[in-house]
Amino acid sequence: MSELRWDPLKLHWVIIATERGRRPRDFQTEPEALPMTSCPFCYGNEDKTPPEIYASRPSGLPNAANWQVRVIPNKYPALRVEGDLDNRGYGPYDVMNGIGAHEVIIETPDHERSMADLTPAELTEVLIAWRTRLLDLRRDFRFRYMILFKNHGARAGATLAHSHSQLIAVPMLPPVAATELKVCRKHYADKERCLFCDLIAFELEQGSRIVREFANYVTLAPYASSFPFELKLYPKQHAHDFALMNDAQLAELAVALRDMLLRVKLVLKDAPYNFILHTCPPMHRRPGKPGLWSSLEYDYHWHIELVPRLTSIAGFEWGTGFYINPTSPEDAALFLREAEV
Repeated sequence: MSELRWDPLKLHWVIIATERGRRPRDFQTEPEALPMTSCPFCYGNEDKTPPEIYASRPSGLPNAANWQVRVIPNKYPALRVEGDLDNRGYGPYDVMNGIGAHEVIIETPDHERSMADLTPAELTEVLIAWRTRLLDLRRDFRFRYMILFKNHGARAGATLAHSHSQLIAVPMLPPVAATELKVCRKHYADKERCLFCDLIAFELEQGSRIVREFANYVTLAPYASSFPFELKLYPKQHAHDFALMNDAQLAELAVALRDMLLRVKLVLKDAPYNFILHTCPPMHRRPGKPGLWSSLEYDYHWHIELVPRLTSIAGFEWGTGFYINPTSPEDAALFLREAEV
């Protein structure tokens, strides 16, 4: 029988439609090729991108070859750094200028390698680039939130095949982040415990939804997974801010992240996916809000969320806010756990 499961973080219901019972092979499709005659992210094409903001390279001049990871402004940004917000009313609506930042993290100079193909040392350099850019952007008082995400494959929204992730800073708190932060703050106010820590402890005790456990990280399929083979990667010890992780912690995270990406690539035959780094917002003081973020260090827990793009959202989902997941998280975790990585 199907089950309705409540997600205490996103505050929505999920239908786990076990009768549909779909296995990994039921989702396998041929990857969609992205047309490209000359890739601007490859070695030797540095002049085809905007000037770099950050690069990891053993030696050499900026905007030249010999780099491992390169960060550039998005050539077609959703938001721009220059200008003032000018937050204003427009009848019953609110409007402000499109101020923010939109950056691209090119994860490898090799066009043929995906993020799952990178070594732990190479992935560590990517994570260091993420941390560096987050720390820099949060210095801008206009930015209220930074979202770091990756689109892998055409069905997941990637327009270039070359492995890259993106970082967007926005001047307001997005609804998804606002809900998660509000829920965590209330849980801490009521119980003086981190909700994430409670969930992680329960999942480790249960075991059926654990994909892989490391000394300080764990990958699991959430109890109320909205999508087939949805995954979350958590630090096991409480930590509210990804940008405060040191190099050793990032090196261990690189091993756990690579393991998760490899399992998804092997089991789902390199299916398209999105992943998002959820971390705390900049803890800027705001006029008239002295208590803002006062418990954030204790109530929030950063994490990475990965969603393979195997099903589509249709009328029922749009009309109700419910999601129908044809593969139980217990089965998804089992398939991924048994993969030989």
